[in-house]
Amino acid sequence: MQKECNYHKIKYLIIDVDGTMTDAGIYYDEHGNELKKFCTKDAAGFFTAKQAGIKIMVLTGRECAATTRRMQEMKVDFLVQNRKDKLAYLEEFIQEESIGYEELGYLGDDLNDLAGMSHVGFAGCPADACEEIKAVCHYVSSVKAGHGAVRDIISHLLKQRGEWEAAVSSVYGAGV
Repeated sequence: MQKECNYHKIKYLIIDVDGTMTDAGIYYDEHGNELKKFCTKDAAGFFTAKQAGIKIMVLTGRECAATTRRMQEMKVDFLVQNRKDKLAYLEEFIQEESIGYEELGYLGDDLNDLAGMSHVGFAGCPADACEEIKAVCHYVSSVKAGHGAVRDIISHLLKQRGEWEAAVSSVYGAGV
């Protein structure tokens, strides 16, 4: 059952990394460097959201050079790593930005995202998110984490706002 949401109020998207943008696996090379596999399909979601005027924040409890590099490529507005208490960070953020929770969308997958996702105006998750997360979401993607779920959730949000086709056309020069 989908919860009520005013999609047009969303001005920021908070996006988790592990288990949302990635398949939740943590890989290490022979030198101990942490590696992550990001789905390139998610880039279309990032770029179309930005085209529609939505700012992107990546908020993760871990810190990883691979995340830093990929988020620089994605030109995120805010990259916040190594924050275990995500709700406390969001409380600071809404004070600094003088906004309300109803202006935040949050894409997450697991219990460390639950408190934040329970407060926001729009919550979305991958198909393989935990049951507690699915219960607070406005949209549960049919796509698994690390396989384009972020793109799917963002396209859902923008379609609900009637902005998906124009954003795709503007970013990629192609109609949908």
